[in-house]
Amino acid sequence: MTVYKQEQLPNPELLPPLVLAYIGDAVFELYVRLRLSAQFHTVHQLHERAVRYVAAASQSEFLAVLQPHLTEKEAQIMRRGRNAKGKVPRHVDLAAYRRSTGFEALLGYLYLAGEIQRLQELLALIEPVE
Repeated sequence: MTVYKQEQLPNPELLPPLVLAYIGDAVFELYVRLRLSAQFHTVHQLHERAVRYVAAASQSEFLAVLQPHLTEKEAQIMRRGRNAKGKVPRHVDLAAYRRSTGFEALLGYLYLAGEIQRLQELLALIEPVE
């Protein structure tokens, strides 16, 4: 799942939580698209289904599934992301948006830290199934 060598990536310990969430959003989007591409063969079908998974409400639910499995460090990263103050889109529930930001921050942290196996373990718990 890594595209860059580990030494080329920024140190996730030094990044603000919203930057971790920005990276985590991209990681999750790619993960969902790759998983769904094995099942659907038109861009329209892929997009329709991917949007369901990457929406704040869905990510908030995914976080609820993951939370019992998180280490203390992972829970701390998630809380930093959840508590970060950023601009919330008008059409999104504030609580769901904050939880989804925590979810994304966790994924971004794990990716940048090179903890790809752990990232895959957690993502397997919320495997997109159609």
